[in-house]
Amino acid sequence: MKKEILTLLLAASMTAALLAGCGSGDGKEKGDTKTEASDKEQDGKTLVYGSGDYTNINPALYEHGEINSLIFAGLTAHDAEDKVVPALAESWEWDEASKTYTFYLRKDVKFHDGETFTSADVKFTLDTIMDPDNASEIASNYEDITSIETPDDSTVKITLTAPNVAMLDYLTIGILPKHLLEGKDIVTDDFNRNPVGCGPYKLVSWDEGQSITLEKFDDFYLGAPKIDKVVFKIVEDTQARALQLKSGELDLAQITPKDAEQFENADGFVVDIMKTADYRGILYNFGSEFFGKHRELPNILSYAIDRQSIVDSVLLGHGETAYSPLQMGPYNNPDIEKYEYDPEKAKQLLEENGWTMGSDGYYEKDGEQLAFTISNGQGDQVRIDMSNICAQNFQDIGVNCKVEVVAETDWANQDAYLIGWGSPFDPDDHTYKVFGTDKGANYSSYSNAKVDELLQQARELETQEERLPLYKEFQTELSKDLPYTFIAYIDAMYVSKDNITGLTKDTVLGHHGVGIFWNIYDWDITE
Repeated sequence: MKKEILTLLLAASMTAALLAGCGSGDGKEKGDTKTEASDKEQDGKTLVYGSGDYTNINPALYEHGEINSLIFAGLTAHDAEDKVVPALAESWEWDEASKTYTFYLRKDVKFHDGETFTSADVKFTLDTIMDPDNASEIASNYEDITSIETPDDSTVKITLTAPNVAMLDYLTIGILPKHLLEGKDIVTDDFNRNPVGCGPYKLVSWDEGQSITLEKFDDFYLGAPKIDKVVFKIVEDTQARALQLKSGELDLAQITPKDAEQFENADGFVVDIMKTADYRGILYNFGSEFFGKHRELPNILSYAIDRQSIVDSVLLGHGETAYSPLQMGPYNNPDIEKYEYDPEKAKQLLEENGWTMGSDGYYEKDGEQLAFTISNGQGDQVRIDMSNICAQNFQDIGVNCKVEVVAETDWANQDAYLIGWGSPFDPDDHTYKVFGTDKGANYSSYSNAKVDELLQQARELETQEERLPLYKEFQTELSKDLPYTFIAYIDAMYVSKDNITGLTKDTVLGHHGVGIFWNIYDWDITE
């Protein structure tokens, strides 16, 4: 039952733009910018961020969510160069013989309710993630943990089955307060609507569908943030975000390249074009009857997509064509099949695999038409535009492909989905849990024994020299049996008021442009 509930909650979260949205929740009319401006003056320095919606906030269950990094803190953190640095753990040691990390925790950390953070909270958080009843989408990140010991309040020992250097990345996960959640059903508990962490900001109000308001936490272990309030205003439509930036209702938002053009030379605004490891692709649902039966299609259809045209027309050149989930990092394999645009080859391969052109202009096989729908969540115009071009590319070669926009994503029953993934951190991130058989983020029901073997071996080695050949081979195997049609890596286009300081513009961001708030406690708003 818990898994069914979590699946419903996760589906709602995923289709609601996945970046969390918030606002003041004060009952003002949305267009009343003068009133909002005066309120901001009374409240001190307030940053209003335009974002998608949230249904729940809990880093142990839901990976997606920019807001997590404001409310919660982990044992480790990432710096401006995406390297792992100390956070709630001020230092750690690795013992090769016992395969144990020993973390030494800070003693000056408090949760937002005033309770002291201890090693018991770390153990509780990791146990919660690994509990199969909770069906956490990130559980596979922690599979190598065999035991968690807390010899005292400021020491945690985490023993693994094998070395896994990605574990330090995964321990950036926000720590939950044991004293508020012990003995409760974490999937359904009200905590998910009233989260308490020990990050730089605490939640003070949540106006459902409108906004989530955060207030600076004066006892934050790195010192009180300079900005007094951060309002995540829910504006799922990217064009609406652009309009609200111009009207003054938003101070910061990620928008589309097309919408960002109007701000390039506009007084009072800054446009930051930030590199990401974030790719888009067509996920094929191998759990469906159609793609489960026709596993040859993803590889064939990948030749039909004009990726460069999508980069040029949808992204306005702010991105690059994609062929691998590790393309933007040091583990990329540039020598694999890239499925460059070749519609004639796609048609040739279809016919070699028994598809014949029907009288209606569409291919068919055994009396079944080559027809499917690409689903999209609401609010992401870039994905919708990409889907429409892909559908036209498919139509051009005789595939009856359509596009739909859905309020809720039904992973089990859809044909295909315009998916996004990508991580600037360890190569295990967004590969093992995305392409591994039955892993928590494998929404395509993809299964390849060789891919599983390579990913398992690679995560258990320590050096890049040892891991690189395995990740290169993983990409080769993946290209032979594609889970997705990889389309493009996208740059994140952030527009902000020109009086906001502290953003690190050269930081490579992750999926959905997540990562911009990594140092929010150092941001400021100048007069």
